[in-house]
Formats: sequence, C-alpha cells, structure tokens
Amino acid sequence: FGRWLRGDLRAAVSVVFLLLLVLLSITAPWIAPYAPSAQDLNETLGRPSAAHWLGTDDLGRDILSRMIHGAPVTLYASFLAVGVAIVLGVPTGLLAGYMGGWLDEGVGRVIDTLLSFPAIVLAIAVTGALGIGLTNAMISVGIVFAPQLARIVRARALVVRQELYVDAARCFGAPMSSILWRHVLPNTIQPVIVQVTLLLAGALLAEASLSFLGLGIQPPNASWGAMLARAYQNMEIAPEQMYAPGLAILFTALAFNTLGESLRVALDPTRKQL
Repeated sequence: FGRWLRGDLRAAVSVVFLLLLVLLSITAPWIAPYAPSAQDLNETLGRPSAAHWLGTDDLGRDILSRMIHGAPVTLYASFLAVGVAIVLGVPTGLLAGYMGGWLDEGVGRVIDTLLSFPAIVLAIAVTGALGIGLTNAMISVGIVFAPQLARIVRARALVVRQELYVDAARCFGAPMSSILWRHVLPNTIQPVIVQVTLLLAGALLAEASLSFLGLGIQPPNASWGAMLARAYQNMEIAPEQMYAPGLAILFTALAFNTLGESLRVALDPTRKQL
C-alpha cells in the first residue's frame, strides 16, 4: 500500500484529501462556527467577512457551517448508493456468470435493458416510486448502479469458472457456495474495487443532481447539492455562493476518479512489477 502511494503522487493526494474529508465529517458538530440552520435575517446574501468566511445565503445562514455539515451527508449518500449497488450487483453477476445457461442469458438481458436507460432519468423514476428523501434517492441510485457491477462480475465469473482450480474444487465435491466464496469471488474482485471508486464519484454527482432537483435531502438539512440548488436561485445577485459547493463536489469527485484510475493501473495483472 505504501509503495503504491509513493509511486503515484495523484493517488496519495486523493487519499489524503478523502481522509481529511472523513475527518471533517466526523468533527463537523464541533468545528462548525454556527449551527447549520441558524438564521440571521440581517445578514442575508452576505459577502465573505471575518464573521462569515464564505458569506451567508438568502436566509442568513453561514455557508461555511453548512458546507461542513453537508460533508457527512454527501459521504453518507455516496457510500449508501454504492453499498446498495454492491449488495445487488455482485451476487447477481456472480451467480449468472458461474451458473451460465438460461440464468446467465436472462440476467444479461435485464442488465442490457437497464443500462440502455439514462442513469439519472432512471434514478428519478425509482425515487418517484420509493418516495422523496435522501435515503430513498440514494437507494434508487444504488439500484441504477447495480447493473454496472453485475456486468463486470458476470464477465469475470464466466472466465474464472473455466479455470482448473475451480474444476478441481468441483471434482473434490466442494459445494457451490464454497466454490463461489473461496475461488470465484476473490478472482473477480479486482475490477470491482476499481469500479467501486468510480461509482463513488458517480453517486456523489447523482446526489448533487437529485438534491438540486429537490428529490434528495429536504430543507433545512444541508448537502452540497442542495446548497448548489439554493445558490442557483440567487446566481444573478450573489454568484459567489455557487463556488464553495460547486468546487467541493468537483474536487471530491475528482479524488474518487483519480483513485479509481490509479487502482486500475496498480491492480492490472499484465503490468510488470519492478
């Protein structure tokens, strides 16, 4: 792990940034200068000052405090969506790829059908069915992301099931659950790890999009996507209010994407290790 980080400066910076973001999320109640919902109607749309480092929104709430309190909400949303995708996608792809036959063909058709829809449109439709709210919105995003993981795991399982060590385990009478857990899954997990980091960035952007549309977190709670939507309403009066949540979303998504790209290279079995 240390050798990987020393060999890739971008990955090291991304890991440090994400660890700082997690630390910020944990300590948010203690380091935020104001309560996230505290209003001061005499300071609406205030410019950055000594009292409010990033200014105030249209209700006089401190933007820095809401940014700090929005960090754990945004991380929770991203990890919830990817967790749902893993729970649904990995077992489905594993069984379909190992079993083959009609199960594999049926799962493949379902995956192709779901992937043919634009992800955000499908997420909005599922959110409408489950109900408005952050948790339901991110469960819907996880359902939308699940076919991507299922397709990757299925493709790897189709190859691994033909390996000699899988045939040997089958000949020695190992149950299917043991073969899947001890032999097939460990040899399909590498591309899943890479894809998960990329999906975390996608989930972050999906949360921002759904909260921007009013389908995610509901007022007065703060998330970066909701803050961006609020700032958009006053963009002509105070355009600087869009910078903080917009840049936070940008840098966090960039960190996840950079980490995923670095992991893809580091875990590539064809890459020569010096």
